[in-house]
Amino acid sequence: MSSYFTDLAQQYIDGEWRPGTGSWDIIDFNPYDNEKLASVTIATADEVDAAYRAAERAQKQWAATNPYARRAVFEKALRLVEEREEEISEAIVAELGGTRLKAAFELHLAKEFLREAVHLALRPEGRIIPSPVDGKENRVYRVPVGVVGVISPFNFPFLLSLKSVAPALALGNGVVLKPHQNTPIVGGTLVAKLFEDAGLPGGLLNVVVTDIAEIGDAFIEHPVPKVISFTGSDKVGRHVATVCAAHFKRSVLELGGNSALVVLDDADVDYAVDAAVFSRYVHQGQVCMAANRVLVDRTVADEFTEKFVAKVRTLKTGDPRDPSTVIGPVINSSQADAVSGVVDQALAEGATALVHGTVTDNLVEPSVLTGLPADSALLRQEVFGPVAFLVPFDGEEEAVRLVNDTPYGLSGAVHTADVERGVNFAKRIDTGMFHVNDGTVHDEPIVPFGGEKHSGVGRLNGDTMLDAFTTQKWISVQHGRSGFPF
Repeated sequence: MSSYFTDLAQQYIDGEWRPGTGSWDIIDFNPYDNEKLASVTIATADEVDAAYRAAERAQKQWAATNPYARRAVFEKALRLVEEREEEISEAIVAELGGTRLKAAFELHLAKEFLREAVHLALRPEGRIIPSPVDGKENRVYRVPVGVVGVISPFNFPFLLSLKSVAPALALGNGVVLKPHQNTPIVGGTLVAKLFEDAGLPGGLLNVVVTDIAEIGDAFIEHPVPKVISFTGSDKVGRHVATVCAAHFKRSVLELGGNSALVVLDDADVDYAVDAAVFSRYVHQGQVCMAANRVLVDRTVADEFTEKFVAKVRTLKTGDPRDPSTVIGPVINSSQADAVSGVVDQALAEGATALVHGTVTDNLVEPSVLTGLPADSALLRQEVFGPVAFLVPFDGEEEAVRLVNDTPYGLSGAVHTADVERGVNFAKRIDTGMFHVNDGTVHDEPIVPFGGEKHSGVGRLNGDTMLDAFTTQKWISVQHGRSGFPF
């Protein structure tokens, strides 16, 4: 077992590793075999305060540091990830039940986002804007917001912590990171260790492992952070946004989805099956962009369904350490119960199970359901597990209506032999991202990533990081003399 779970089961505040002072511990379990990986005494509101104050103190000098010097930290962090790839992969498999394939996918993206952070340090540019006043020079500066609070989820914790932490730091901010309670090491203290070893000055990045049962809203209400970057459910995201608004903070919200993969009548059915199976079942379906719904034109529905079901039956469920495993455990027992509940509810509403997976502890085998009533709430909510709903439709107009019939708008995909038909279809969908002839699960370092409706507010990646983690400051210079009316 990786030494990460013994060495990093602490808080990281002001450049120091220290135990929390809370009255209870967060126990970190392997979701596959329930082995205890680590025990972390939680941080209190006082320690959250200490973390934010440390970031605030360290940030001023960091913002004044030459961005070429800041850039070197991210170059070193990238080299360290490459050197430690096997150890980090083992930690992903152990802590969140990710398969070998999933760990490789997460690490590949993490390295790409670190490469982008290297360049992001040099991206902020000022502007000089004309003035209607003679002799006046208007300068607009891009400056760091100051301190950013980051709350990351359990499904891609290493990637999704780095995705906000690295850009915020690269742009001259301090950061306090609160990882999910189920992934405190991979999503939290491992990230701190990486940047500590890469030479990031102490105090700039702090990690508090805690729980709202202990700290309430202290993490988001605190007066120091100017931006809260949250990735998680829309229910919690709504609360985060409400608290931020009440305290005049900016929130960047990457929330859940209920994506659809659409198979039009002229699609390559075999290819669409491969894309749909990956889009629904990657990482046990615990992906915000996963294809909850697979919509198929009725003219190809029989062929697609037969091939889809056949492929799903080949997916091996089991030990994520086994390279042949495709479906590992869901994150915890409550998640396993929730997924079972979705299947039971669908069957009670009249759906037919083409594949009905069994549940053993946290191992949830894949299910394929069809015939769900059109008014079922299950078709409009996020299902965070390996359950696919197959829905036939008659023609494009009905497909567009069905795709949009959800409060979410994160991702999606359409399959067709005519690329421009696919693009025109995508334009009609109320979503932040949509893919033609591909899967629904994609992330790239320089494209705007984010959702519409209940799927979030704001964008991350590339130049949108400037909007997320910097602000603009107008400084005018009057080179002549202004005339005043009195």
